[in-house]
Amino acid sequence: MGKKLFINSKHNSFKKTISIDGDKSISIRTLLLGSQACGKSYIENILLSEDILNSIRCLKKLGIKISINKKNCSIHGNGLNGFEYQKKLVLNAGNSGTFARLILGLLVKSPYYIKLIGDKSLSKRDFERVVTPLQKMGASFKLNNKKTLPLQVIGSNFVNPIHYFENRGSAQCKSTVMLAALNSPGQTVIKAKKSRSHTESFFKYLGIPIAIKKNKNSDEIKVKGQKAFNAFKYKVPSDPSSCAFFIVLTLLSKNCELKMKNVNVNESRIGYIKVLNKMGAKIKILNIKKKYGEKQADIFVKSQANLKKINCPSSLNSNLIDEFLIMFLVAAKAKGVSSFKNLDELNKKESPRLKLGSKILNKMGIKTILTKNSIKIYGNPNLKLNRKILINKYFKDHRILMTSVIAGLVFNGKWIIDDASCYKSSFPSFLNIIKKLGYKFKVSK
Repeated sequence: MGKKLFINSKHNSFKKTISIDGDKSISIRTLLLGSQACGKSYIENILLSEDILNSIRCLKKLGIKISINKKNCSIHGNGLNGFEYQKKLVLNAGNSGTFARLILGLLVKSPYYIKLIGDKSLSKRDFERVVTPLQKMGASFKLNNKKTLPLQVIGSNFVNPIHYFENRGSAQCKSTVMLAALNSPGQTVIKAKKSRSHTESFFKYLGIPIAIKKNKNSDEIKVKGQKAFNAFKYKVPSDPSSCAFFIVLTLLSKNCELKMKNVNVNESRIGYIKVLNKMGAKIKILNIKKKYGEKQADIFVKSQANLKKINCPSSLNSNLIDEFLIMFLVAAKAKGVSSFKNLDELNKKESPRLKLGSKILNKMGIKTILTKNSIKIYGNPNLKLNRKILINKYFKDHRILMTSVIAGLVFNGKWIIDDASCYKSSFPSFLNIIKKLGYKFKVSK
C-alpha cells in the first residue's frame, strides 16, 4: 500500500511568480538526440522526474555516458547507431510511454534482440501503433497478442525509407518514425495529423535535413537519413502541461495572481490556454522569444469569477491531450453545459482518463453524460464541497492525482488520495509548489 495524500485546505489568496519544472517531452528528446550526436552535449534545466531517470538508466545500458549535476546533464554521444551493449539486454522504461516508444526508433539497426519492459500501467498501453511502421522499415519484433509490453526488437542492416500516414494525432508515433529515419538512406515521408512538433523543431535546430509542409489538418514531413550531427547545448524551458495545474488553481480561486517564467509555448502545446480564454479567462503570454528552435514566454493568469461553457473544438484535441482532466475542472465551475468530443486517445494514456475524469466529477456532485469518446459536463459555479472524497484505483496516473489535488484546493472537501507519490513520474516539485503558494496538506508515512 502506497502513501496517502490528505487535502483539507481552506481557500488561500496569493500573488506569486514561480518557476515550473523542465518540459518532459523536450527533456526526453534531448537525451535521445544527445545519444546520437557526435560528441558531448550539455543540457540545462533537464526535468529530473522518474520518467527521465528511467530514460537515463536505459541509455546507460545502451553504452551512453550520462552525467547529472543538479538540473544539468552532459551526454557523450557516439553518433548514429552508436549504441554499445551485450546480448540479452533488458530496458525498463518504467511509466514513460514517450521514451518506450521513441527509443524503438533508435533501435532499428540493433544487431541483437533487446527486450523492452515497463511498469504495470505502461504494460497496458498499445505498442502496435509504433511497431507497424518500424516493421516496414525493416525492424523485427516479438510481441504478445495484446500488442503491449513486454516486447523484443531486433534491427536490420538496411533501414528502409518509407511513406507513413499517421492519423491519430500522436506525436509519439510520428517521432518514432522520424528517429528511425535518421538511420535510413534516402528520404522518409510522413503525413501526420496535427500533434506536438518538438521533434521537428529539434531536427531543425540540429541541422538534420528536414522539410515540413503545413496543411490545414496535417503536416507533410520529409527526413533525409544517414546525416551525422554534432553535439549541442540546450536549456529546457518549463513544461506547459505542468503549468496547466497552477493556471487552473489560480483561475478558479479568489483574489489570486500567478506568473510562470520561461515556459515552452510551442503552438502544439498551448491549446488549453486558447480554450480557457474562450471560456472567459484572460491568460496572457508575455515576453515571447525563440530559443533552441522553440518559443518560450512568461504566462500570467489571475482569478476569474464568471467562466462560460465551452463546446471544445475537436481540432484542438491533440494540442491539449494531457490537459483534458484539468480542463474538466474548469467546465465543472463554468456556467452551462460544456462538451468535449472525439476523445478516443484520452483512454489510451496511463489510465482510462475519460472514464476516471467523469467518475471524479460525479463524486464531486457534478452531473456528466459520458460516452465511449465524449463527455458533457454540467457546470455549477457555486459548488463547494463539505464531504469526504476518496480517490483510489486510478492506475497510479500522475495526472489523475494532480487534478484531484487541484480539485480539493478549489472546491474544498476532505480528499484522500491513494498512492500519493506517482506525480513524481512527471512533475517532482508539484507538492513543493503547492506549499509555496500557502496551501497545507498531509502525506501519510
